[in-house]
Amino acid sequence: MSTIYILWLRQLKRYFRSRSRIIGALGQPILFLIALGYGFGSIFQKAGGGNYVEFLAPGIIAMSILFTAMFAGIEVIWDRQFGFLKETLVAPVSRVKIMIGRTFGGATVAVVQGIFVLILSYILGFRTANLTFWRIILVIVFMVLIGLFFTALGTAIASLLEDMQGFQLIMNFLVQPIFFLSGALFPLNNLPKVLTFITEINPLAYGVDGIRGALLAGIHFGFAIDFVVLGVITAVVLVIGSYLFSKIQI
Repeated sequence: MSTIYILWLRQLKRYFRSRSRIIGALGQPILFLIALGYGFGSIFQKAGGGNYVEFLAPGIIAMSILFTAMFAGIEVIWDRQFGFLKETLVAPVSRVKIMIGRTFGGATVAVVQGIFVLILSYILGFRTANLTFWRIILVIVFMVLIGLFFTALGTAIASLLEDMQGFQLIMNFLVQPIFFLSGALFPLNNLPKVLTFITEINPLAYGVDGIRGALLAGIHFGFAIDFVVLGVITAVVLVIGSYLFSKIQI
């Protein structure tokens, strides 16, 4: 447990030492909230959807967690190129513990980023409906599940690669479709069958749905389905990621 704690703490120190990283990671969510939230707000309202900023904010929170968590995998390649990973892997510690510690650290950073975006959303006009203690807990639970899943996924992919440019290309190929087809920007009701199928196999869709349901008291799949689906696939990806990380050659 001490190894996992040390690696978790290391990830947090890296994050909070880089103010430019924190500020830079908030730029895109702010742009989406302002440009899309207010730009398409009148159209969304005329279509009977209500306040678009309120609908959009949970999706942007999930987006910030997604981006931060997935790109945590870059640190694996970065550490490998500069020799830091070798120093970690030759230590008399299980590689599974190393992977879990890095995943927990990356997920925590992603959740912190999501909380910052939630606070910014309130500043930009987002309001919740009947926010209680248990709803706050639900929001955090879904944030953590999203962070764990995508950090583990990013780490698993990075374990197979040695080139940082290749990782960035793969991440962009995955991240953009996952975000845009998650229901973060549009309701999931009455979609064409093809889009409905895609959203139903998109892990982020269940995270967005859970956060939106907890904050706005309106949910598409249901809390139980959202939690079970995210929980199961997170466990599976953690196992796969741990296996791939254990096979890294140094």
